[in-house]
Amino acid sequence: QVQLVESGGGLVQPGGSLRLSCAASGRIVSINTMDWYRQAPGKERELVASIRSGDSTTYADSVKGRFTISRDNAKNTVYLQMNSLKPEDTAVYYCKAVISNWPYWGKGTLVTVSS
Repeated sequence: QVQLVESGGGLVQPGGSLRLSCAASGRIVSINTMDWYRQAPGKERELVASIRSGDSTTYADSVKGRFTISRDNAKNTVYLQMNSLKPEDTAVYYCKAVISNWPYWGKGTLVTVSS
């Protein structure tokens, strides 16, 4: 059984920063891609950032230059550093990992950007 647990969400003022973490645990042989998604109220879930096993990354246009995804393979953990946060970044952020070609999701962590 594999579990993904996100942490680091919270309330932050516009222009502020947060760092999200997602740790995978359980029977893990190899982790391929690790992603961060988000879902704002009334909107569909969208892909925010991806990092592949070779550490190549992709970002949604809306977060390029502000968010950075990284991973620590020794800890089976992916991070999302979020800077210059905007109210429109408010959402539940979900971690997804493809482990042995099977997708797993975390339960999400809420990020609220508000003054």
